[in-house]
Amino acid sequence: MRIRKENENLDAEEIRFIAACADAFAHPVRVEIFRYIYSENLNRRRVCNKDLVEEFGYAQATISQHLNKMTLSGLLQAQKEGTRNYYYVNLGLLGKYLNSVRKLNLPPSR
Repeated sequence: MRIRKENENLDAEEIRFIAACADAFAHPVRVEIFRYIYSENLNRRRVCNKDLVEEFGYAQATISQHLNKMTLSGLLQAQKEGTRNYYYVNLGLLGKYLNSVRKLNLPPSR
């Protein structure tokens, strides 16, 4: 039997956080873009909007909208260099999200 720790309860802030991240992942294209950026980052390659347009074949405006949604959620970070933004996965926030989601299957403490 596993004993639950006090910090395994979800509070209102954490529930809102899960919802915001889930909203950022709510479109299949965003999941694909996120996975691509994550893979490229793991291989120490930078990714800009142009790279994503070439990889996925969507219009630049469509890619930008998806990137904006994920950047606003905090799952991606953008670094501006000249006229381009380069995108990186925010590993700290991703880890926080995954840890929070793991708590969803635990019954609330009373």
